[in-house]
Amino acid sequence: MQQRVTAILVARSGAEYLERTLAALDAQTRRPELLIAVDAGSGDLSGQLLAASVADRLVAARDKSTFGQAVALAVEAAPLAGTDNEWLWLLAHDNAPEPEALAQLLAAVEIAPSVSVAGPKLMRWSQSDVIAEFGESMTVFGRSLRLVEGELDQAQHDVQNDALAVAAGGMLVRRSVWTMLGGFDPGLPSIDAALDFSVRARLAGHRVIVVPGARIASAGGPEHFGRPSLRETRRTRITRAAQLHRRLVYSPPLALPLHWLSLVPLAIIRSLLHLLAKRPGAIGPEFAAAFRTAFGGLSVARARRNLRRTKRLSWQAIAPLRVSWHQAAEQRAHRNDQPFDATASDVHERVGFVGGGGIWAVVAVGLIGLIAFGGLLGSSALTGGGLLPLSADLGSLWEKVGYGWRGIGAGFVGAADPFAHVLAVLGSMTFWQPSVSIVVFYFLALPVAALGAWYCARRIGSHAWSPALAAVLWAVAPPLLESLNGGHLGATIAHVALPWLVLLALNGKRSWAAAAGAALAFAGVAASAPVLVPALLVLWAAWLVASPRGAHRLLAIPLPAAALFAPLVFDQIGRGNLLALIADPGVPTAGATASGIQLVLGAPEGGSNGWTLLLERLTLPSAAGPFVVAALLLPLAALALIGLFLRGNARAIPALAVALLGYVTAVLASRIDVSSIGAEPVGVWAGSGISLFWLGLISAALVALSSIGRAANGSAVLVGVASVLVSIPLISAGLLGASDVRPAPERLLPAFVDAEAEARPDVGTLFLTPQTQDAIEVDLQRGRGTGLDDQSTLDATATTLNQSDAQLATLAGNLASRGGYDSARDLDELAIGFVVLVEARGEEADAMFTRAREALDGNPLFVPVGETTSGLLWRYVQGDDSPAPSGPGNTDTVYGAVILAVQGLIVGLTVLLAIPTTRPRRHSPAGSGEPAKTFDEESDD
Repeated sequence: MQQRVTAILVARSGAEYLERTLAALDAQTRRPELLIAVDAGSGDLSGQLLAASVADRLVAARDKSTFGQAVALAVEAAPLAGTDNEWLWLLAHDNAPEPEALAQLLAAVEIAPSVSVAGPKLMRWSQSDVIAEFGESMTVFGRSLRLVEGELDQAQHDVQNDALAVAAGGMLVRRSVWTMLGGFDPGLPSIDAALDFSVRARLAGHRVIVVPGARIASAGGPEHFGRPSLRETRRTRITRAAQLHRRLVYSPPLALPLHWLSLVPLAIIRSLLHLLAKRPGAIGPEFAAAFRTAFGGLSVARARRNLRRTKRLSWQAIAPLRVSWHQAAEQRAHRNDQPFDATASDVHERVGFVGGGGIWAVVAVGLIGLIAFGGLLGSSALTGGGLLPLSADLGSLWEKVGYGWRGIGAGFVGAADPFAHVLAVLGSMTFWQPSVSIVVFYFLALPVAALGAWYCARRIGSHAWSPALAAVLWAVAPPLLESLNGGHLGATIAHVALPWLVLLALNGKRSWAAAAGAALAFAGVAASAPVLVPALLVLWAAWLVASPRGAHRLLAIPLPAAALFAPLVFDQIGRGNLLALIADPGVPTAGATASGIQLVLGAPEGGSNGWTLLLERLTLPSAAGPFVVAALLLPLAALALIGLFLRGNARAIPALAVALLGYVTAVLASRIDVSSIGAEPVGVWAGSGISLFWLGLISAALVALSSIGRAANGSAVLVGVASVLVSIPLISAGLLGASDVRPAPERLLPAFVDAEAEARPDVGTLFLTPQTQDAIEVDLQRGRGTGLDDQSTLDATATTLNQSDAQLATLAGNLASRGGYDSARDLDELAIGFVVLVEARGEEADAMFTRAREALDGNPLFVPVGETTSGLLWRYVQGDDSPAPSGPGNTDTVYGAVILAVQGLIVGLTVLLAIPTTRPRRHSPAGSGEPAKTFDEESDD
């Protein structure tokens, strides 16, 4: 019986493709008996082209009709032939068949009467030798996939015949089967519509085949029907919604409630997997698809009734045509192994870590660090400057994060510094003895800083040796060595992390993992050196503006830092002291205020980077120190400034802008006092700003070295040698006894107090330090002493005394002088068991020291213990062992628990996103991309 073919051509705003498609239809060696054209609400000349074509009938569909709905309208308009040998040939405006396409399809179904659906080999629109799609299938869990796509057509797949499904574009389907199955499922308006139809045809007892000899050019997939472009998030939502819809439709009746209840929990689990796979953009579509499927009306019920009406075979009958896990994995591996397109990205030849001298630079500065801090070897903890040991166990360390009781001084309830999280992470690395982590960090600081600078500089310099030079310059930079010698742990961590932050932020515009890593580095730098936050935000905003295509990845970089800072910000707002947010975390340390010139020379506390002391010991004029430093730094400064006038100054300008921003930060920091030690004001450490200043200078110098030709080698040697020489006094500070950092003693408090603290962990020790003849500094420590993780900027920057602090001040004043004040009640309430009178320093404090000693000796509440390394010790003997004042822990209040949960969620998700779990996806060959503009996409309604 003669075959009768009705070709159905559906167009929506596809005029740029339609002329070729119509010409291809007219050129068929076997022409269809009837051509029905459907205009699905075109906004261009498609309707006019269809009207002027050889189409026998023109049908108008409503604007938002899907491809399946448009085909259904055409089928209704087509007269019945009264035979079972009538076929429908489905085409979209961008499906241009080759002359033999229809003939090949009809020949294939003619010799196989059981075949009711046949599909062609879809080729790329602009690359006729590359397969766009050839057959469809699904995995065990229902995920759809194309059997062949993106391969060069060398007839390697022409041996296959049977397939689980074929694409909608170019599908040849028996009209009776189309009518019996009810056409495409309205619940699948685009993606998987043809797959579902083919599956239902299979289950109804019909065969589905692919015909390799029938070739049709195609410009995209069904989700692009009538659209010039499609966001990836929308494509992801449509794909996932189609999979979930089919899962509910295909599931057995008893399993349907379980599948429905699992939609949202699975969305949560898959969202975590999307984070691990660096697809955060898929999280929103994942939940949207789950909720839309769960509460999407009656589409699932209608589809299940339709499937039940036509189903004749069991699911086991089509199981051999499904794709196994092994086959799916092979297909993914094949896609990942597609040739890389160098024109698709700015990848360039990179310097190797060994070949480029990186390993030697890291080893060299590691040896320098070993020399500089060799006296700390064997220590289990460090003290001096801004350092103190950490808590003895990991639990105590993590109890200090979040919001809760702060045990410093008389104690109070408030937010922890974000730096507490940094200390907790650092201490966890040596969980058996957290304080050891700081010792280890001191020996790793220089090589890790060099490593970060090496990788960062590889993105800037053009010479093979440029990264190694940058690594050395950054590792021996004066601000880093000054911070290490002064015990400024936060500033040291910030200096070490800055190159990593820059590197990750530069890569973050293309990589979710790098952007998440930049967010973690940003949080670490901000928590360690809050004074840098304004500068970092300015640089982040500038990078957003400069990278509009990657802005969606860079936008959330400050989010983890904001989560860590938020509780402290609220507390400081409540105190009316927002400026205190830039206070250095850790032990407040007073220092000299540096002038602007001294800051330019890299001296955050004034002086000349140790050269004055070194020249004195060498019996040379110490006044020459600043001039020596200026002369040694002149090559670096000159090279950085020269970059403005050389080729490539477009890169030098941003680098010098970073340097200027760092210098302004250092100057402002050195002029702001936000805390105090007794009556002495304490400013913000300027070293962090100088680190940013140094980063900009080194970057600008590398840019200049890339542009000065033959003079680069000699200039690099001069800059490298001079920069190392300028730091010689700082490197040798530990050997010369000029460093504030030293190994911590076994006990922070006198032995008598330490022994008592074993039995009474919360016993208080009151330290009285005479300042002047009328002033005394008060410090209350608990247990075995206050650690670094006990410090709080809320306490250090307080401008008023709370009730406990006022009580403590009153008690200290009365203990330091004779009078009739009964101190027992205050001593008991504050659980104070000991008083230490620190030896006076200076003639002004001698009178206060004498008066306080006499008052304590004459106080019947105390028994003198004797002289200790901390000062004169007295024991309170009439106490009732009252417990120390305490408050809620970081999880004991709803507010504290919510803070920890939110911080943990944000940081945890960022860590998941930052973990590199997959290798980078390779680009397809140049020119292989296709404009995505074909079949139907569900409407926005």
